[in-house]
Amino acid sequence: MESSVQERESARLTTLSIAALGVVYGDIGTSPLYTLNTIFAGPHHAVPLTADNVLGILSLIFWSLVIVVTVKYVILMLRADNEGEGGIMALMALVLAKSEGQLRNRGLILALGLLGAAFFYGDGVITPAISVLSAVEGLEVATPAFKPYVIPITISVLIGLFAAQRRGSARIGALFGPVMLGWFMILALLGIANIVQSPSVLQALSPMPALAFLLANPVLGFFSLGGVVLALTGAEALYADMGHFGRNPIRLAWLVLVMPALVLNYFGQGALLLRDPKAIENPFYLLAPHWALYPLVLVSTVATVIASQAVISGAFSITRQAIQLGYAPRMQVQHTSGSQIGQIYLPAINWTLLVAVIGLVIGFGSSANLAAAYGIAVTATMHITNILASYVLRFSRHWSPWRAWLGVAPFIAIDLTFFSATAAKIADGGWFPLVFGLAIYLLLTTWKRGRLLFTKRIDHDAPDLATYAKNFSGRAIARVPGTAIFLTPSLNKVPNELLHSLTHFKSLQERVVFVSVTVLGVPKVADGQRLRVDVLPNNFWRVGVYFGFVEELNLPRALAECAKYGLAIDLGDCSFFLGRATLFASKGSEMSLWREKLFIAMFRNSSNAGNFFTLPPDRVVELGVQVVL
Repeated sequence: MESSVQERESARLTTLSIAALGVVYGDIGTSPLYTLNTIFAGPHHAVPLTADNVLGILSLIFWSLVIVVTVKYVILMLRADNEGEGGIMALMALVLAKSEGQLRNRGLILALGLLGAAFFYGDGVITPAISVLSAVEGLEVATPAFKPYVIPITISVLIGLFAAQRRGSARIGALFGPVMLGWFMILALLGIANIVQSPSVLQALSPMPALAFLLANPVLGFFSLGGVVLALTGAEALYADMGHFGRNPIRLAWLVLVMPALVLNYFGQGALLLRDPKAIENPFYLLAPHWALYPLVLVSTVATVIASQAVISGAFSITRQAIQLGYAPRMQVQHTSGSQIGQIYLPAINWTLLVAVIGLVIGFGSSANLAAAYGIAVTATMHITNILASYVLRFSRHWSPWRAWLGVAPFIAIDLTFFSATAAKIADGGWFPLVFGLAIYLLLTTWKRGRLLFTKRIDHDAPDLATYAKNFSGRAIARVPGTAIFLTPSLNKVPNELLHSLTHFKSLQERVVFVSVTVLGVPKVADGQRLRVDVLPNNFWRVGVYFGFVEELNLPRALAECAKYGLAIDLGDCSFFLGRATLFASKGSEMSLWREKLFIAMFRNSSNAGNFFTLPPDRVVELGVQVVL
């Protein structure tokens, strides 16, 4: 019996590890397409192609994969989970939850978490562009006649990829893992075939060639790190996707297949360059015999599409988390799978990303030029992860402040070095992910600040709810059959919707329920902690509904559980009263005028609350209200 359980667990671990290949490792797994070419033949700070330099760069790549990816992320960061969930937003929520009032600079933690999430979008825009473009560029290696068609083919592939998002990845997602399994095996075989012809390249497994290269070329070596970091892009996905697969499958896939395949391929490219420096034109595709070029271009394109799919899905997930935590306006969220809550589609995000990605492909024109813009947002996010991790060590592991900072100091030093090297590329295109990320950060913080100001204005003159319910019996208001449900941000104040309803209808349902929805800083909320129900006088009820930040906000399903507390709600006999506010900017408020106008524009274009909370459309009543910020 025990052996049977172990066999099932082993089979499950293997299955999850293969599935993780398609989601977690798509980005980092397609980096060999352009990394060495960028370092030795890129338009900026190209490293001279000598034997010592090739060995030095390979050694830098190998030890960067060991220290940054294996030690930092695979071994250490996967232990810093928020109830099984990972990623920058989950890490921020974990720090805020564990600090429990001990944190003086709570605003700094919020800012860092939001900035890291914003930079994720900057990275997410570049990944599909550089990955698919570098794959299609393999056609130029087969024959120069394809060169005029590389950009149009790339754009066609990207349009097809983004257009398919509305159908969801549930059906084809099952193929991602096996396809990427084949991809990594191809990487390894291509590398081995070239390493056996030049085994001296294995000297780069030692750190000495890296040290010798940096000492002999201190300035050029520093700038080369901006290219080396391209081999690490996608490392943050190891942590961000922990909730989908668990830490053990992610670790197993990396240690058993992904890292060995990547190292073999990089070293295979290095071996090829040692034999034939002219192969720097495209060292990845020239690893293969000429007859295999077209099949390899096809397989590479499929692999980059999978890598891009993972980034796009990640953008959908992090946007939904931001919406539910109150940092982004409500948007239309379509669920593309009936069994997996993570399978979602956000049309607004999808088409915005497509426009940005196509703009990058046309604007930069080649993967070599795009590489100049790649890496700076990645290294910035990695550094923010270090800072948040130090707070986790303090409040979750109960380390002293100095010990926590010393624990992350080596990674801070490494990531700051990488960031400084990539910062040298700001003028050459690195400005784009920074500007894009900072624009997202501005939107996130403006929305949060605007919502707080809006709620403050709404609640300023609102009566106390408990007192209002107690004194309601003396009012000459007719009570009619049915249940009225008022959504309100505060369970302590009477919502304006109730006051407006009485003004217009001169009556009130015999049972009144005030509902407030709160998204907590945990991924999921246990069913027993979903509701808080209070009984007020005159058949008034107060209900707090709590969700985790990865859960679907299905309010009717949650309210059905109120029957356990003596409040049975029949959706066919109730009305949901929602406010439809019209906002006006004003000078001299707590937020600058231009940000007020930006918030108003975001508020005006946000999704309807009824759709967002999955309320039955025929039971919703909207009441208008005007608010001056």
